[in-house]
Amino acid sequence: MAKKTVADINVKGKRVLMRCDFNVPLDEDRNITSDARIVKALPTIRHILDHGGSVILMSHLGRPKGQPDEAFSLAPVAKRLGELLGRDVLFAEDCIGPDVEAKAKALNPGHVMLLENVRFHKEETIKDKAAKEDDQLRQAKDAFAKQIAALGDVYVDDAFGTAHRDNASMYTVPMMMEGKDRVIGFLIEKELRFLGQAVSDPERPFVAILGGAKVSDKIGVIENLLRKVDTILIGGAMAYTFFKAQGHQVGDSLCEEDFLSQATSLLKQAQDVGCKIVLPADTVVANEFKAGATHKVVEGDIDEGWQGMDIGPKTRDLFAKELAGAKTIVWNGPMGVFEMPPFDEGTKAVALAVAEATGKGAVSVIGGGDSASAIINMGLEDKVSHISTGGGASLEFLEGKTFKCLEILDEK
Repeated sequence: MAKKTVADINVKGKRVLMRCDFNVPLDEDRNITSDARIVKALPTIRHILDHGGSVILMSHLGRPKGQPDEAFSLAPVAKRLGELLGRDVLFAEDCIGPDVEAKAKALNPGHVMLLENVRFHKEETIKDKAAKEDDQLRQAKDAFAKQIAALGDVYVDDAFGTAHRDNASMYTVPMMMEGKDRVIGFLIEKELRFLGQAVSDPERPFVAILGGAKVSDKIGVIENLLRKVDTILIGGAMAYTFFKAQGHQVGDSLCEEDFLSQATSLLKQAQDVGCKIVLPADTVVANEFKAGATHKVVEGDIDEGWQGMDIGPKTRDLFAKELAGAKTIVWNGPMGVFEMPPFDEGTKAVALAVAEATGKGAVSVIGGGDSASAIINMGLEDKVSHISTGGGASLEFLEGKTFKCLEILDEK
């Protein structure tokens, strides 16, 4: 998917409409607790400003119910962005309407405006499938998108975190801007480069690490990766569904009974195509689901009254050994109840092993969410090749799905 980037077009004197992912975490007082997503948008924004363009930024934040809600305002983002850029960021109190249009028209080169949360309008999240079946919904989504599209001369998509959604600002707006430049920003370019290389042209051995609670969330990913990777390491609560499928007792562990047959089928498919699936050799179990609960390490069956909370020390060593010789690594999902010490040890051990392998020349791609948090919290951010900004989007990419909001953008 070789898409034109913002560096391939002339932005001088143009108003650049840019979709970002500024869905940042806020505390009760609406202070930003991590500005990582804002920081990652800076290279594209700076490029546009340095090359004589003005920027109109749009994003969602949280899940407001399709109407204005102060708790989800992007005002704190405008303030932080201004501090990071070292220049004023004009904040529009809506994303459509005459006031916004007037402000956009008055923007001079080198100036930045951030629109208010696009999800303050219910039209933003109308799904295309629903719009196809209901004319009124289609017209509402189109009318909303047309108003946003009219603000810019160029469309730039740099929001990988929502690349798998057909929201109006991601898909309908660029559709309405046909005939104008429609390109990707540097963040999406980097995401496509690393994820694309891992999926289509990996250096071997290629090892995938999959964790998290549910097999059901990862079936598509496992099926797609089976034919691409050499080894899949499975941790997290999803391992217990595989254990149960193999006839083991899992006690009170989280287990998806409805997916036992799929788990069995995946193990067989792996065998048929020569992909090695490695399940935990031992498990840290606890007698209740809380931080610091009474716990022990078991191999094999888990007794009633106990539940799996993390991979055990043997498994940590086993996984580290598998990762040591890897040349390409993809990691998505924690190895245990990562937010409850001491059940974060497995995830930490895998994070260290991935960083070590990267230091020896492996290309490592961390797929958003908890895996990314683990790497960042341990200060290993610079010790891995790439941390994806899209949890759901990176998963769908690894499943082999294409994103229609990217497909409609200009090819190189």
